[in-house]
Amino acid sequence: MSGVRTGERLHVACVDLDDDGAGLGGEAPRVHVAGLLPGEEATAVVEHVSSQRAEAWARLERIERTSPARRAPACAAFGRCGGCVLQHLAYEEQLVWKTARMRRALEGVAGLPAIEVAACVPSPRPLGYRNRSKLVAARAGGRMVLGAYKPRTHEVVDLAGCRVAEPPLDDVAASLRDLFDAAAVTAYDERTLGGDLRYVVLRVNHAGEVLAVWVTARPLPGGDELARRFRAARPEVTGVVENLNRSRGNAIYGPDDRLLDGAGVLAERVGGVELRLSARAFFQANRDVAALAYAALARALAVRADERAVDAYAGAGGIALTLAPAAGEVIGIEAHAGAVADATAAATLNGAANARFVAADAATGLGALDRADVVVLNPPRRGCEAAVLGEVARLAPRAIGYLSCAPDTLARDLALLAAHGYRLRTVTPFDMLPHTPHVEALAILDRVQT
Repeated sequence: MSGVRTGERLHVACVDLDDDGAGLGGEAPRVHVAGLLPGEEATAVVEHVSSQRAEAWARLERIERTSPARRAPACAAFGRCGGCVLQHLAYEEQLVWKTARMRRALEGVAGLPAIEVAACVPSPRPLGYRNRSKLVAARAGGRMVLGAYKPRTHEVVDLAGCRVAEPPLDDVAASLRDLFDAAAVTAYDERTLGGDLRYVVLRVNHAGEVLAVWVTARPLPGGDELARRFRAARPEVTGVVENLNRSRGNAIYGPDDRLLDGAGVLAERVGGVELRLSARAFFQANRDVAALAYAALARALAVRADERAVDAYAGAGGIALTLAPAAGEVIGIEAHAGAVADATAAATLNGAANARFVAADAATGLGALDRADVVVLNPPRRGCEAAVLGEVARLAPRAIGYLSCAPDTLARDLALLAAHGYRLRTVTPFDMLPHTPHVEALAILDRVQT
């Protein structure tokens, strides 16, 4: 791309944020500047120029005009950990931007009618909301560090003092770090393949109880005793699980779990539903917003006592069991066998005799059914495979609830569902992860009557 070179200083007037939360300025080229806000002007140094598009990425050097929406970040690691990249933007403005982000994703998508996107539903707690901490283990300055990778590097940033984690996760992480230091536990080194500890994953429930999982390249020497000492020091820790990950890749978990002490599952509650979460179970990181989204889904679908509701990505069963009290029958489909076991146990806890869960990928599970009055889709970021949407169309439910964590794949899938004869009724964003660019959205569709 001509006109801009690496190392060049530019004056950038920011007009928007890009999908990663960086400031966006210029037209040809568009310049992405992390840390810059709309309405601000700054000097930035070009670090990368695209060879494919008229775009460049620059490092913020000096702000020359400051936005009134700029706020002091709550976390000391802001700008280095790469997690909550919008902490410097006023929370109400984050919500406005997320609503606009969802609207942009839907604009001009073939087959979708013009529809007003509702205002983004705020999180009741913009800080202290995240119920799970995923921490990378490293050594720095002669001590153990539990943190996160700095963006685009494998340098670990210490996350001690994180303000986004729900209490008591930060304090529990500090105690565990001290215990590992005292026991001379070694951190895994991906270059030499030496060391033991790879990650620590801590999950807290509605009652403040914590399940701890440490992920190791090989079993920690004296791991059982370490777990007992940890639980003695932190009574809120109800269980410690060791997950063995011998792979050389960057996946957090390996296939094998071993209970070291206490209970291997954590009781959780979302809305009025009791859940059972095992060590590797998926559950939304913001319990409060999950409850709001599930309740909105249940109201919009209004499942009746003579109807079958199908949850095609059931996870631990939170959505399926939210629908169960009103439905005649609920079927949850989930590919992970451990999550199916969690959901089945939760059905018993909730007295939901009309709910059952099957272990299958979404397309296969839907393909085995002869009917569905209502279908819920809650896929990962990549959205639904075409085969999944084809099976939904074959079942022809009267309504579909789609809870998405990626606006662009939601827009794509809504267009496909429109082609299958569904009309989009509403789209409502939910702020599941405040201070991040993440946009969760609930779409409701109705079958067009012919």
